[in-house]
Amino acid sequence: MNSHTHAALIIVGHGSTLNPDSSAPTHRHADEIRQRGLFREVACCFWKEEPSMREVYESVDSEVIYIVPNFISEGYFCQQVLPRELRLDGPVTQRDGRTIHYCDPVGIHPNMTRLLLQRADEVAPGVPRSETSLIIVGHGTNLNDNSTKAIQDQVRLISEGGYGFAEVIDTYMEEAPLVSDWHTLTSAANVVVVPFFIADGLHSFQDIPVLLGMESEPGKALSQMEVFRHNPIAMHGRSLYYSSAIGTEPLMADVILDQVHDFDAKHGISTAGIAQPPPDELKTALAAWLLAGRQVIGQVHIAEVGGTFTLRHLEDVSLPAEALTLYTCPSDARDIARNDAGGEFRPIKTAPTLIRGWRLQLPDLASLQLALEFFYPAAIGMALAHENGCLQPVPLRDLLGRQTGMYRFANGITDSQSGEIIGSFCKTDTNCLRRIVWPLDSSQPLPPPATAKLGHEAGQVPGQAPGQCIPLLCMEACNHIVSTARKVARENFESKATP
Repeated sequence: MNSHTHAALIIVGHGSTLNPDSSAPTHRHADEIRQRGLFREVACCFWKEEPSMREVYESVDSEVIYIVPNFISEGYFCQQVLPRELRLDGPVTQRDGRTIHYCDPVGIHPNMTRLLLQRADEVAPGVPRSETSLIIVGHGTNLNDNSTKAIQDQVRLISEGGYGFAEVIDTYMEEAPLVSDWHTLTSAANVVVVPFFIADGLHSFQDIPVLLGMESEPGKALSQMEVFRHNPIAMHGRSLYYSSAIGTEPLMADVILDQVHDFDAKHGISTAGIAQPPPDELKTALAAWLLAGRQVIGQVHIAEVGGTFTLRHLEDVSLPAEALTLYTCPSDARDIARNDAGGEFRPIKTAPTLIRGWRLQLPDLASLQLALEFFYPAAIGMALAHENGCLQPVPLRDLLGRQTGMYRFANGITDSQSGEIIGSFCKTDTNCLRRIVWPLDSSQPLPPPATAKLGHEAGQVPGQAPGQCIPLLCMEACNHIVSTARKVARENFESKATP
């Protein structure tokens, strides 16, 4: 594809507050595309993880942005949730001096057929296609008819494409034809099952194996297993081959790029002769802050020697270098920040639970900025926008009011309950280091005890001098607050309904 070195690419994933595997493929595809140097910037954002879809715009400098949903179908999320959260008007949005291109989700691209065929051959090497039934399995939902269309299209393309399988069928977890009926839906001696999901999360590794009869109860998350599957598995007199989710295929990075290429072709966009953008504001600001002695962000300390940077946990600064495990790649920051000292997943990266015992050596400012993006997503951009007076915080009532689906009643909390929820969930010393910069609504600030999150003592590790820190800011309540608000609002409703 053409070079887009003037533009940013944002890949949107679902993410999870519980499962570290959910966002992993999206990050890997972003890493691969970033290494190719086709875009000025490459970033990720998520529905259930950080950075959020509102925050991610602060992660990039570019005035031209391509957004590619790393989703399987044109269903509920891609047609309703993502445009709402990303503030999109349609395929092309002009806002705040930026041009934002909203591409189709990866799962509907024609090249997904090639990936499915490759995955089927990899999971059952040497097994003749003529003696094999191929099952493509999805979730199935009544929220949007398009949620199954992508799978049905692939079944049709493979069935009619002369690829030699004995039969190709679509099955689902929650609607007919059910994947649990695989042995009656197929007839070949060999059966290959490929989950049509983006990640090896709870569905592909826990739920589907139970539905297939491979397991009697859900197993552990993929990241906790040493081996994914041993194929084949003898069941019902046949050989069953079970694949990892199609979205984990490395060639998905190419499908993301294909969607950008197809968007340009469809909308008549040419990258030829586009002037190169000015220097990166984010890197310039970061360099200025370090020069001014602001060497701490969250629990990370930054030291510079001769243009190279060494990062450590704030509590490890006095330890000798040889006592700390050495890392040298910006993406190592993402791995360091993934789990806490007890091995539990850290969905809130600004929680004061960053593990100790490491040092990260980086060769230049660009690597430093990327590493900090992994430690604290969108933090540099939000701090700069706030300093420049152009950060756009979202009032809590606005956020709760735009919720749909199961969260549509979240705005039913009282004003005092909002203060109690935030004051409890967002405690700086135990739960989240961010300083809240959004009000309750357009006319009133947050009530106590949430007010403890509004001062300069929030936004950094307690005890640090503000002049030494790059603040961690919160421009919009996270989905944990939304979920808690929904629960409290439901309790309010039920208490009123009870005589």
